[in-house]
Amino acid sequence: MLSSLLVANRGEIARRVIRTANRLGVRTVAVHSDADADLPFVREATEAVPIGPANPAESYRNAEAVLAAAKATGAEAIHPGYGFLSENGAFAKAVIDNGLIWVGPGPDAIAAMGDKINARNLMAAAGVPVAPGTKDPASSVEAALDAAREIGFPVMVKAAAGGGGMGMAVAGDADRLRAEYDKVRTFAERMFGDGSVLVERYFPRVRHIEVQILGLADGRVVALGERECSVQRRNQKLVEETPSPALSPQQRQELLAAAVRAGEAVGYRNAGTVECLFDPAAGQFFFLEMNTRLQVEHPITEAVFGIDLVEQQLRVASGLAPTFDPAALTVTGHAIEVRVNAEDPKKFFPGPGAITTWTEPTGDGVRVDAGYTAGNVVTQSYDSLMAKLIVHGTDRADALRKLRDAVTGFVVAGPKVNLPFFTELLDNPEFVSGDYDTGIVGRMR
Repeated sequence: MLSSLLVANRGEIARRVIRTANRLGVRTVAVHSDADADLPFVREATEAVPIGPANPAESYRNAEAVLAAAKATGAEAIHPGYGFLSENGAFAKAVIDNGLIWVGPGPDAIAAMGDKINARNLMAAAGVPVAPGTKDPASSVEAALDAAREIGFPVMVKAAAGGGGMGMAVAGDADRLRAEYDKVRTFAERMFGDGSVLVERYFPRVRHIEVQILGLADGRVVALGERECSVQRRNQKLVEETPSPALSPQQRQELLAAAVRAGEAVGYRNAGTVECLFDPAAGQFFFLEMNTRLQVEHPITEAVFGIDLVEQQLRVASGLAPTFDPAALTVTGHAIEVRVNAEDPKKFFPGPGAITTWTEPTGDGVRVDAGYTAGNVVTQSYDSLMAKLIVHGTDRADALRKLRDAVTGFVVAGPKVNLPFFTELLDNPEFVSGDYDTGIVGRMR
């Protein structure tokens, strides 16, 4: 096992990685912006290094500052968490070139999956189903219109280099496509430095299901079940659960096998997620993208498999075998996660502020991964995620019961908080039945 680890992230994911590393006896280094100096992850690391102002470009996305902190503290490895530099192949290469261990997939795999069009083409060649779409960037509005007419409206217009639900728009006709194409291209150039645009079929009623994969040190790729991620606002997830209520045993087997093929196609190592769209009416799934990092929602997978995924990441990076037998994986019960954000529960607009009250729920099967506590300040500089509330029950009904109690017992005052939305969702017959899709939040609003 590696001896020291710098966590190049903040908030709940930095705290979560540090917790496992500390348990394993690994010396931990936290890097933090000036705005985050008082957050729990900074206190809980063995050592902490300030790396710049609140602006992420000058701190958490500043590769030179992160590498300098690693060298100054003698860190042996870097864990990127999610977001920021986590899917930056150039940064991963720089870490390796500086003689450090990168806790993640290789730079080539990150690069291969970072472009949605390239990823689609690779997956199709590997026998993974992909939705009808462009094989090359739509270089003009006219090219996008030609593609849309061939695919059939409605279509999704996407930033090819995007991720996290950003840089996406739906076009139901040619006029809408003309308007959205320029918006997506401009956004992509500003946010990702790449204005390439992908056009693919849009499914009005579809479910978003992803598979957790783990590329082992010996070269094998294993699938650790699927996660249902269809409760979303603005194409970004709010609730995840596992197992998915939508899949039959055969569909699950086919989906997991396809995800393994996807990982094998790029020689994947470490943790990653293969995201798919599932059309319940046709019983078909299509590759959406691969996230070459640990996901926000990884705790529900940990709950049903009894596996610490961060520990497995550190073991793979250290060249060690996993703590579990890949041939004897079993799912126990049902787990659900909700994302507790500093945003209003109706329109989901951010509402940062100082936290005056922070009371976390407790109980059997209840887990909270939090980045904040009372006295901390949620700023406008970062994502609105404050914590993740995870419950694990004997079955879905038991998990829903535990989640209702836990949501009621989670008290946050100061910033705006979306907890009332989850109370509403847990009373929604569509969600409770398990027969829902990505349009559920829109129908509730």
